Amino acid sequence: MLVNMCDILKKSREGRYGVVAPNICNEDTARAAIEVAEENRAPLILDVIFNVNPDIPLFAHICGKLARKASVPVALNLDHGGCFEHAMIALRAGFSSIMVDRSSLPYEENVAEVAELVKIAHAVGVSVEAELGHVGSGEQYDADRNAGLTDPEQAKAYVEATGIDALAIAIGTAHGKYVGTPYLDFELLEKIYNEVEIPLVLHGGSGSGDENLARATRMGITKVNIGTDLFQAGIDNLLARHGEIKRAHLGYQLMTDGYKAKLLHYMKLFNQCGKA
Repeated sequence: MLVNMCDILKKSREGRYGVVAPNICNEDTARAAIEVAEENRAPLILDVIFNVNPDIPLFAHICGKLARKASVPVALNLDHGGCFEHAMIALRAGFSSIMVDRSSLPYEENVAEVAELVKIAHAVGVSVEAELGHVGSGEQYDADRNAGLTDPEQAKAYVEATGIDALAIAIGTAHGKYVGTPYLDFELLEKIYNEVEIPLVLHGGSGSGDENLARATRMGITKVNIGTDLFQAGIDNLLARHGEIKRAHLGYQLMTDGYKAKLLHYMKLFNQCGKA
């Protein structure tokens, strides 16, 4: 069933378990993610990156139909909506949640733009995630890991001023593959959790380490975005078994098999199986 992301994350926060939000890029990955969720009775958040999908309305139609047919709760979330136009396209296309990323703007501009989009989204029953602080690139991790970390007191004020439903925080993760050793600031996470009463989101989950991610979800992170690890698992499975490919469609199947196996790994790690 297609649901508002709040329905999933409120239960996650109350139960102190995490929900993996896999990046999906086509119908194969959308179907794969939903299949794993159904097989393991797990709630699911499908994360769609705007720039990776050239026809967002068409892709949202496909994903929405798959989600509505699913036997578990599935939210369809726009990941890193980069501008007002992207958010509006997602709202019209039927997303049940949008992530509004204004983290690169000065604080006051960030608040003003996000608050305006929250009013619009809430008017049509769509939840909003936004980011405070900045999660950078893994390629520059050693240089940037302490830059842009989320301030707990500012996070509280930001949530109150914008009215968002979920807050993406920066505690030391990075997008993509790390160059350097991931270090998550759990003391900072605890402070933010104690200040903010809405679900907390962690971007840049790939490569951050199982122990780190498991601990983060036990300490209050409700949603963990995973992309690179899932796609790499698909590629690795394809390369390892390419000799078995006799027809082109079998190559896609090998990639989705790898993707599904890695996704299940994270679902188990975050204790989300059996929560649907």
